Amino acid sequence: MKQHLNTLFVTTEGAYVAKQGEAVVVRVNDEPRLRLPLHNIGGIVCFGNVSCSPWLMGACAENGIAISFLTSNGRFLAAVNGYAPGNVLLRREQYRRADDTAATLSIVRNIVAAKIANARTVLLRGARDRAEAPGVADLQRAAARLAACAEQVRAAASADLARGIEGEAANLYFGAFNHLITSPHGEFVLKGRNRRPPLDPINALLSFLYTMLAHDARAAGEVAGLDAAVGFLHRDRPGRPSLALDLMEEFRPFLVDRLVLSLINRQQVKPGGFRVNEAGGVEMDDDTRRVVLTAYQARKQDTLTHPFLGEEVTVGLLVHLQARLLARHLRGDLDAYPPFVWK
Repeated sequence: MKQHLNTLFVTTEGAYVAKQGEAVVVRVNDEPRLRLPLHNIGGIVCFGNVSCSPWLMGACAENGIAISFLTSNGRFLAAVNGYAPGNVLLRREQYRRADDTAATLSIVRNIVAAKIANARTVLLRGARDRAEAPGVADLQRAAARLAACAEQVRAAASADLARGIEGEAANLYFGAFNHLITSPHGEFVLKGRNRRPPLDPINALLSFLYTMLAHDARAAGEVAGLDAAVGFLHRDRPGRPSLALDLMEEFRPFLVDRLVLSLINRQQVKPGGFRVNEAGGVEMDDDTRRVVLTAYQARKQDTLTHPFLGEEVTVGLLVHLQARLLARHLRGDLDAYPPFVWK
């Protein structure tokens, strides 16, 4: 249980959230664990097997406090809302900014620059951890070129130019990716980024975990009151959660790519755990998928200090906090969107 940005996140399985006077009380095994004044809370997010009393739901509905229910994996299930005029105002502003070239460019620059910076950190950490290994010079060269790409993005004159630089940076990053792999299994080689279907085990791992991250980002946008279909870096397309794709960009290297490398280098996944399907794509077997899902959920329980908020948070809550920071920017509370930059 933790409060960030006036939002109470309840992640303890079996917790019961209730109203006591003018306060919210969280109980576990009938023991009070947390008590907060109701007027200090802007939202409540419940993960997994967490229950709420009807009296609390009624009080929150009357006071414009949304209660959101997610699975323990972070998939959005439902929300309890009263009359919430703030959400429509936020979404209208989201639509206006998405149609405003200058406003879109500001957000796109920050998202792409953060993604490139985080990818560069992955390469630099790999070079540091393997100081005497072959390929370190290639990692360092790629990191230097990514630094130049990040500077170019910050000065980009248009969102399309920023998108082009992002594509160039991705090619540089994945071009050096194999130098980060220490597994003795020769089957774990990235032969370029491919998807739909993935053509090798590394791409199968990346695509699967990117899908998991996209689900988390979509839930984060919905919980924050944003329209998950209207993005800035990713433009509108029927059926595509463009804002969710925006929110996940800065977390791809930090969360997914590093986890894939860890699974391979620690030999938690083996070449025998993958098979080629009838369409020619590579997919995981059930045992490997369970290992990957368990590792992903465990990674989300790790903690770090948020670079903008200066608070200790779990990795799993990062995308939720970024969605709320984006909402604050759209409301005018922040001059710019502060992306997540991994140090």
